[in-house]
Amino acid sequence: MLNKKPAPRNRTITLTKSEVSYYSKKLITLSEKKSLVDITNRTINQNLFDVIDFLPNNFVDLLFLDPPYNLEKKFNSTHFKEMNKNEYSVWMDSWLSKMVRLLKSTASIYICCDYRSSSVVESVASKYFKPRNRIVWEREKGRGASKNWKNNTEDIWFFTVSDKYTFNLDAVKVMKKVIAPYRENGKPKDWLETPQGNFRLTHPSNIWTDITVPFWSMPENTNHPTQKPEKLLAKIILASTNENDFVFDPFAGSGTTAVVAQKLGRKFLSIEIDKTFACLIEKRLELAEKDKSIQGYHNNIFWERNSLGIRSKLIKK
Repeated sequence: MLNKKPAPRNRTITLTKSEVSYYSKKLITLSEKKSLVDITNRTINQNLFDVIDFLPNNFVDLLFLDPPYNLEKKFNSTHFKEMNKNEYSVWMDSWLSKMVRLLKSTASIYICCDYRSSSVVESVASKYFKPRNRIVWEREKGRGASKNWKNNTEDIWFFTVSDKYTFNLDAVKVMKKVIAPYRENGKPKDWLETPQGNFRLTHPSNIWTDITVPFWSMPENTNHPTQKPEKLLAKIILASTNENDFVFDPFAGSGTTAVVAQKLGRKFLSIEIDKTFACLIEKRLELAEKDKSIQGYHNNIFWERNSLGIRSKLIKK
């Protein structure tokens, strides 16, 4: 079958055979206990179970987990098979229990899932961590169903190791339109008035409707089937870490966690079992050195969708 020529505006990040050969040299594998210096800002290309015992204790400030959901899914060279809930629970516990020793006492944990696996995630993770919240984010795309509601959301469970943890509220406030603006002495109170509308920096909620799933004309897009948006990771990393903190993603996929961590001045470690995807991470990290922009996050402010036209005017004020 002939490969179709990509559309002129298609900005999907891909790899050539020569690039796979080049970036594979940057990947590491572990066969013995390593220090923090050895693994900082690196991509490990191995099975998680073959690696985890070689990682140091108490080095993680933020653990971001995007494991395979309990669905039949092919990830390039690997294939995940659907299980019953009990089997999925046992599988999840088999690796999550091993991660407890890696975390600092002040660490935060975020675990992605869908509605099928959400109850399992809450149950298993609550054995080791303190549940703080469940975030529901709108995926904004997905296939319709003829006899069901369109599945258009995913969950992210937020846990902490202890009651002492980082949460940078001001870093993740959202610029939103004000529907019913309040005035004091005739002047706007806690909101900005512009010809394009009225806007206010608001406290972030656990329902995220401002996330755009990467698609072919976006520069962050890849061919990974379950790629998370950079804006989503930026919210989590800015909220739950400070500069130079350590972010760990053991199911790295296309590397969005590492890329955003690098853009925001955090240290990171990725583990990815598939060699092609691991190489893709390294290519994205290289690209991120030249372009630190994050779609939907400008001048340290998170913006609602379709608000690009008013950003510069508000920022000047």
